[in-house]
Amino acid sequence: MIPDRSSARHDAGVIGVVGFAHGTSHFFHLLLPALYPWLMPQFDLSFARIGMTMTVFFVVSGIGQALAGFVVDRFGARRVLLGGVALLGLAAAVLASADGFATLLLVAVLAGLGNSVFHPADFTILNRHVSQARLGYAFSAHGLSGNLGWALAPVFLTGLAALAGWRIAALGAAGLALASLMVLQLGRRWLPDGDPVGDGRDGGTRVPTLAFLRLGAVWLCFLFFLLTTMAFGAFQGFGVPLLQAYYGLPLSLAATGLTAYLLGGAGGMLVGGILASRFAAHERLIAVFLLGAAVLAGLLASGFVAAAAVVPLMGAIGFSTGVAGPSRDILVRRAAAARFGAAAYGRVYGLVYSGLDAGLALAPLAFGPLMDASEFAAVLFVVAVLQTAAVAAALSASRASFVSAAAPAG
Repeated sequence: MIPDRSSARHDAGVIGVVGFAHGTSHFFHLLLPALYPWLMPQFDLSFARIGMTMTVFFVVSGIGQALAGFVVDRFGARRVLLGGVALLGLAAAVLASADGFATLLLVAVLAGLGNSVFHPADFTILNRHVSQARLGYAFSAHGLSGNLGWALAPVFLTGLAALAGWRIAALGAAGLALASLMVLQLGRRWLPDGDPVGDGRDGGTRVPTLAFLRLGAVWLCFLFFLLTTMAFGAFQGFGVPLLQAYYGLPLSLAATGLTAYLLGGAGGMLVGGILASRFAAHERLIAVFLLGAAVLAGLLASGFVAAAAVVPLMGAIGFSTGVAGPSRDILVRRAAAARFGAAAYGRVYGLVYSGLDAGLALAPLAFGPLMDASEFAAVLFVVAVLQTAAVAAALSASRASFVSAAAPAG
């Protein structure tokens, strides 16, 4: 029996099932990094060498994500999502039997392929099966579930590895993937492929396979994700040593600053979901809060902030960035539906969200040399510039979406 798709219970079911799967994908982002302290001595690896595994992960995930959208539109989001989770479980099982660096690279490839399906599949499901009035809450919950996956991974994996060894920890990760598969299977009534909700266009419409590539709004959304993720990557990768060196904070307080940034982002997503559901001008919400984050990053770059205010300021930057998250996802929905309705959701989300992987891959290349040169203020100023440029991209994408919506589908 298919549930009433206009009900809050139905929407909650869809959001819960997809959120559990999304949390699993973020958990697997840290499958290898959380176990570095055990893998490095086991296989006699340097930081540079083992770091290659994450480079491989993000390259495979980025390319795979752009391609996975086509598969989602062709075969259905739920089927592709099941395949992605299965690949994550296989990656963990292979890790448990790893016998060298080559096997770790294989784990990275498998995990990257598995990770690549989540954004095009998740957002296709949410856009098709959650009523439009609750999409802001859905996107907020989706982002939060990812953060919870990040938070759980180091505690779960390092704790299990310390107690029983890293191979058992890898098997534990495989068990989580199996649990996620079970949730998707038990919750399949919430995720039938097709039949979009509240879109106003026929989700079964056939459109030329590559026609979406001609939409300027899609590429502007890709640019937006690239810019914002590079800014995020600066804090995620270098936040602790940056605060130590630039503000003279002890390690514990610098780490607290990064934690405040991440927790602020999570809180911002909660507030952003409420605002995105109540206000239609999503591009303005993005502009206000991202510009606020840019101003705060510029203030931090000035060096005039008291040491006691650094941690709260990091939390405020994270909060402002997080508030923009749900509106950002709705902006992508608008770009996706501008001319083709729901028929190209997978392709558009796949391409746009590959900007996340590109941003995470480029951030170390952009900010690493500045850190090596002790140009700490420059790092923060570049973060502010990236966030400001992202606002321009978001506003341009919104305008382009309205222009595309007025044109006939090709």
